[in-house]
Amino acid sequence: MLDTFASSTSTTSSTSNINNPLFEVQGDRPVHYGILLFPGFQALDVFGPLDVFNSLAMLYNYPMRLTNLAATPGSVPTHHPSTSSLILANAHPLSRFSENLVVDRTLEEQLDIQEATRHGERSEEAIDVLIVPGGVGVRGDVAQEIEFVRRMYPTLKSVLSVCTGATILARAGILDGRRATTNKRAYKWATSTGLDVKWVAKARWVVDGNIVTSSGISAGIDASYAFVALNYGEDVAESLADSAEYVRWMDPEHDPFSKRWNLS
Repeated sequence: MLDTFASSTSTTSSTSNINNPLFEVQGDRPVHYGILLFPGFQALDVFGPLDVFNSLAMLYNYPMRLTNLAATPGSVPTHHPSTSSLILANAHPLSRFSENLVVDRTLEEQLDIQEATRHGERSEEAIDVLIVPGGVGVRGDVAQEIEFVRRMYPTLKSVLSVCTGATILARAGILDGRRATTNKRAYKWATSTGLDVKWVAKARWVVDGNIVTSSGISAGIDASYAFVALNYGEDVAESLADSAEYVRWMDPEHDPFSKRWNLS
């Protein structure tokens, strides 16, 4: 049953409660990654982790796929139409500096595919790993995205959230009873979205069961390398970081930003 993908147990470790990979990386089918997009997603929350996984697919012979997911077809901007009501309104009113990502499949279309896998052989179109970014858009209407995560989670092998993307997971209920972290500058608001979550104030990233959550924005890159190390091997993660000339944060509990924002 696909529900067993989500049955990993929780412990109290803020680092990781598992030593074994969460899925088979050299199986008969590609590991299918999905990125959840919404207007106002934080650019580095998406492009940081995706560059890690892009390099993994390019430099190593692992079967991998990627699908961009959103509530509606078309493209999704980093600019949010209601930005002025979601953050301090000090930007120039004519500013529209934004990136857009093209949507491959809508949330409902993907849910139909995931549901079909419950009644037969798992399709290559089914998502195995869902990446959930944060950004100003999470403070808007993300009811569809929350419901999507809630329904998707039992069919997934793993979830990786970045920054305030953890609030979508929390509101979907899949972090209840688990340890998780999120953006430290937005910590008070973010943690209010999941009162049954065991929030970790001092952590660069947290692994609990098959869910990985990271601190703010750039922390998603370190969490992605940690995710690669867990599932593909530390030697692979180290090589990818060296290729990117990136200096990794290796200690998940090293978090100066918790002190910067008076959380520890």
